[in-house]
Amino acid sequence: MLKQRVITAIVLAPLLIALIFLTKASVFATLLGLIFLLGMWEWTRLAGARGHALRAVLLSGYAILFAVSWHVCKSRWWWLPVLAGLLWWLLALLWLARHAFAHEATHAHAALKLVAGALVVVPAWCALVVMHGDLAGPTTGRGPWWVLFFACIVMGADIGAYTAGRRWGRNKLAPAISPGKTREGVYGALACSGIVGLVGGTLLKVPAERLPVIVGLALLTVIFSIIGDLFESLIKRHAGVKDSGALFPGHGGVLDRMDSIVAALPIFVLGKFLLGL
Repeated sequence: MLKQRVITAIVLAPLLIALIFLTKASVFATLLGLIFLLGMWEWTRLAGARGHALRAVLLSGYAILFAVSWHVCKSRWWWLPVLAGLLWWLLALLWLARHAFAHEATHAHAALKLVAGALVVVPAWCALVVMHGDLAGPTTGRGPWWVLFFACIVMGADIGAYTAGRRWGRNKLAPAISPGKTREGVYGALACSGIVGLVGGTLLKVPAERLPVIVGLALLTVIFSIIGDLFESLIKRHAGVKDSGALFPGHGGVLDRMDSIVAALPIFVLGKFLLGL
């Protein structure tokens, strides 16, 4: 499984870097939206929607939300959907604390999870589009580099969690939701993301006196990424599946690769804006 994950990552990395650096804002937003819609197709199944026709209609609704959000992202109100995403993830903590909530396969619970899907993905898409296009904060032309920096933080956290969890993992983080995650893995994720934050902030020429703040933002970003990871694990547990899909060998589906990213994006972009970066 580890070998498959490494091979898949090696294949995908150049494609993602090309997407970040070789596309203009509108093309980036469109291609990113298509990727996110693939994740939402998987989400509709996890939420309990039955039948390809119904799921296609729901996916069309999500696509309309992306189109409307694109106009909001280009305005001075870009922060509204991003803030909505941040508030949603704070609310999701209550759902995680009551992990049995909405686990029954009812129409009401399916509708609730479909609405939650919009709050999971649309604000994250907005945040990434805003950051890539330098649509908020100072216009420095370094939007793609900030996107890469964010990706490295999340990737570093993933590597740190995997390594520390395999080597020292003893204490379960949330056994009722995701038995494989440990507190030691969280510590490893935080340690690696802190190092990435320090190195990345230096390479981005952040003033030395503000580097501790960048490291703090990286740590907070990883905390939210863990919340996102746990929440997707909870929805998959409700659906009785291990992975959201099987598109990427060793990685699962698109949503399995997005779970931590979508939760981390709103806090990172709002933090970047508030810090004037």
